[in-house]
Amino acid sequence: MADTTSRAARWAVALDAAFIILFVILGRRSHHEDGSFLAGTMRVAAPFLVGAAAGWVAARAWKRPLDPVVGVQVWLTTLGVGMVLRRFMFDQGTALPFIIVASVFTMVFLVGWRLAWNWLATRRHR
Repeated sequence: MADTTSRAARWAVALDAAFIILFVILGRRSHHEDGSFLAGTMRVAAPFLVGAAAGWVAARAWKRPLDPVVGVQVWLTTLGVGMVLRRFMFDQGTALPFIIVASVFTMVFLVGWRLAWNWLATRRHR
């Protein structure tokens, strides 16, 4: 069972990070941002990736990585820590429209994939 949980945790970390990076890529593309694709993406994603790591630690997400409740904890911490870091350490904007878009996108993806996973698992067991 521990091996299954650790494998699920590795996949969950990868999915959370991938969705945060997707959020940044789509945002940078929609705003036609110039500069290095990789460096620019990582500069914008960094505060949220740090926030996600903090969320994983705070929620002890490795114990139940597929649980939607854990997803909510990771999402809220990702958003809160990410916005604070973005504003005060990365000197980037935190305008209300950005906060709203970031909140919705990250909620849909950090919580949504877990909800979908659980829904599919429930259907398979019926």
